[in-house]
Amino acid sequence: MMRLATKGFILALGLAVLALLAMSGGVSAAETPAADKTAADKPFLQADPADMQWWREARFGLFVHWGPVSLKGTEIGWSRGGKRGNRSGTGQIPGDVYDNLYKEFNPTKFNAKEWVEIAKAAGMKYLVFTSRHHDGFSEFDTKQSDYNIMNSPFKRDVCAELAKACHEGGLRLGWYHSQPNWYHPDFQTENHAAKFIPFLHGQIRELLTNYGQVDILWFDGLGGKAADWDAENLFKMIRTLQPHILINNRCGLPADFDTPEQRIGAFQTNRPWETCMTICHQWAWKPDDQMKTLKQCLQTLITCAGGDGNLLFNVGPMPTGEIEPRQVECLKEMGQWLAKYGTTIYATRGGPWHPGKWGAVTCKDNVAYVHVYQWDGDVARLPGINRKVVSSAVLTGGKAEVKQADDEVAITVPAADHQEIDTIIALTLDGPAFDATTKRPTTAAIKAGESIAAGKKAAASNVHQKNIRGYGPDKAFDDNPETRWATDAGTHEAWLEVDLGAPATFDRVAIDESEAYQRVSQFELQYKDGDAWKTFHKGTTIGPDWAAKFEPVTAQVVRLNILKASDGPTINEFQLFAVKK
Repeated sequence: MMRLATKGFILALGLAVLALLAMSGGVSAAETPAADKTAADKPFLQADPADMQWWREARFGLFVHWGPVSLKGTEIGWSRGGKRGNRSGTGQIPGDVYDNLYKEFNPTKFNAKEWVEIAKAAGMKYLVFTSRHHDGFSEFDTKQSDYNIMNSPFKRDVCAELAKACHEGGLRLGWYHSQPNWYHPDFQTENHAAKFIPFLHGQIRELLTNYGQVDILWFDGLGGKAADWDAENLFKMIRTLQPHILINNRCGLPADFDTPEQRIGAFQTNRPWETCMTICHQWAWKPDDQMKTLKQCLQTLITCAGGDGNLLFNVGPMPTGEIEPRQVECLKEMGQWLAKYGTTIYATRGGPWHPGKWGAVTCKDNVAYVHVYQWDGDVARLPGINRKVVSSAVLTGGKAEVKQADDEVAITVPAADHQEIDTIIALTLDGPAFDATTKRPTTAAIKAGESIAAGKKAAASNVHQKNIRGYGPDKAFDDNPETRWATDAGTHEAWLEVDLGAPATFDRVAIDESEAYQRVSQFELQYKDGDAWKTFHKGTTIGPDWAAKFEPVTAQVVRLNILKASDGPTINEFQLFAVKK
């Protein structure tokens, strides 16, 4: 998000949508497939809405990526060398080394009950475990392949022990299962349909037959189409074996819920969604990996709920089978917060106001729970709403003054009662909160003025996948933080410019770069003077909500010139604000 503004702190609204450009993680970004028009004749394509209810109310689950690769501390699947079917790229560990790590894998301190207790202490309601990742190693007693946990020194069925612990502990159970299998000799070869598809279906049958009730099947098809997995027949089998199961959207069919990855999903109330995100950077365990702060963890969960989505939060256990103590402690602290304020998260819906940098709103019945992260002084200003606020209470302590006008709801809480992570104000309305409507777009809620760059002509040196997924330069100037300009992976230099249409004067810039992928390490801001570019500001790192003030500049064409980046940069917004007169 890039903004040139006048003075004072500008409270940026909107989710910082994070784009996954390079495939360096454990799970892959995927678009929701188009809905099947014949779904009415194919009830197996989607779960009964009643079966979604527990999942919507749960809001918070534990994702676990684990396997023999933890011995190396590198990324699961993606660090494996060798071919990846028809996919380009390779990992840093030679294939023959990676594929034999299981012979040394003996996590004797693995305790399924302990994992379940950690999840429950965090306030999580379900667990999703990697039964098999793209590397082909199965963490269960499969009869389809010898490349599995039973042939390691450990010789214990991890999935069986987890299933038993979840069932006994009252935690819902899910399997992550990658359709791609880079170890399998027939994957994406001329024998794919004849030999690989029966193998894939056979493993799914085992997972849904041998481990009792399974609540979630979390596919990861790396963008593959339904035909690549014979998905319709696969779904028929799945729904027959586990009639109440929920399936994600990564098998070439829309299925039951969307899966934005390493980013908080956009506000969406008409279709269930779940952000999958790591507590550190890597999906699998990495020594001394940078971990998110408690503040980042909780605000991510709250913002997901405010967008009407869930959070599937990932940990990567160590080679011993234990979850890192620092990760356990952070999860425990999240659970302590939820023990106090979980009523504002569990069994709520998102809205009616959209989330933003300022905070998020959840609701239940006639109550809207306003979660404020950042204040405009002592005030949080929300758009007007077609409901009357009849009372208010500060759940985190203190008192609020609420002034309601047609175009605005202004909530004032003294600074002494502001909480570092989240100040929660419960607003009781004179009608249901979920179906209330706001009077103007949320992006105008904090009166920061309109961007003089919004809707103007934009250009860039590089666009991710040639704009296939809407990562064009204009997306950085639409004042919508849920869109973005992103470059291709491997890009280390790039520029992004906007033509204001006529000379304008501005004196501040603010940039919102993706939080999870802060890649810019050197940049300059320039304006065009005839045929020459003149620099008016230089900097190093950007990150989310970066801002700078400078002497007024008058120009028609402005450019962010990225001189150095670790990988393809992503800018969520680029806004320019004129000098106030």
